[in-house]
Amino acid sequence: MPTITSIAEAIPPYEIKQEQASEFARELFTDSFKDIERLLKAFQNGQIEKRHFVNNIEWFHENHTFEEKNNAYIDSAVTLGKEAIEKCLHSNFFLSETIPYEEIDAIFFISTTGIATPSIEARIMNTLPFRPHTKRIPIWGLGCAGGAAGLSRAFEYCLAFPKAKVLVLSVELCSLTFQHNDLSKSNLIGTTLFADGIACALVCGDETGHEGFQKQATSPSIISTQSTLMPNSLDVMGWDIKNSGLYVVFSRDIPHIIEDWLKPNVSAFLEENELTLAQIDHFIAHPGGKKVIDAYINSLGIPASMTDISLEVLKQYGNMSSATILYVLKRYMERRIPEGSIGLCTALGPGFSSELLLLRWN
Repeated sequence: MPTITSIAEAIPPYEIKQEQASEFARELFTDSFKDIERLLKAFQNGQIEKRHFVNNIEWFHENHTFEEKNNAYIDSAVTLGKEAIEKCLHSNFFLSETIPYEEIDAIFFISTTGIATPSIEARIMNTLPFRPHTKRIPIWGLGCAGGAAGLSRAFEYCLAFPKAKVLVLSVELCSLTFQHNDLSKSNLIGTTLFADGIACALVCGDETGHEGFQKQATSPSIISTQSTLMPNSLDVMGWDIKNSGLYVVFSRDIPHIIEDWLKPNVSAFLEENELTLAQIDHFIAHPGGKKVIDAYINSLGIPASMTDISLEVLKQYGNMSSATILYVLKRYMERRIPEGSIGLCTALGPGFSSELLLLRWN
């Protein structure tokens, strides 16, 4: 089965403490909400301690046009995306030897926070020595589910082409979508939660000889995947696209939807693979927020300890949309996980939708 052999992050340059973000929101939203102090408690209740942005917090005090924000997205996406690829293919932790750029068969580029044509991976290919025949598969619009979906599509590609080495590059610069003049409650909640994140994973087919350059004793192979779309749920999560850019749509009902919908979805997926929840050793979840993590626990009936790594990523980095699941997965891959251990990887996104991957450490 295709194996995730290496993974890396590129951390944006500006660290923003949650106290700084809370004070910024107080200044911006005070005149819009009489109960502003009650609403600001969301900054503490979400248990996020800090986040990373591509601009310092002073940048957000000014209004910026859609063009300015999108140009900033392209510049930072190319710079940080390139860094993540370099770290992934040169990782001393995961790889015993460097993987040449020329050996990469395809790049899946995942994002929902900016627009670029030519797409970001094409721009990066002009700065790194990839083969000109490297296939490019940009995927836009899957939001928080995008990183897991990218791994799923890479899995399918490597099944079809078992000699292939494939990159999944996720670049989400959520901060650049911030709407200074949007004084809605959704935008206020967004300021408590979303952050910038960049990550890259290397997925190898069975005939790549990855055992020879895989440095860790075990690495996760992808056994099976499942994509699910909930009918008539378009208003749960996504963007409203207006003249000044992308306006966040973020329903307060998401935790309740998860509690009702996720377990039947997960149980059916595991049953198809002749497994039960009790046989899952590791729950590798995209931490959409503290309430989302609690909904995972309540819906699936799993021990809270199974979400510890997801919660720690949320605390240190916030919700980085599609990139977040790769941050979580990296921390599992850095552990000494015994051969044969089973992991369930899950992320939820616009649609409303879910992506599930079944992993086995080999």
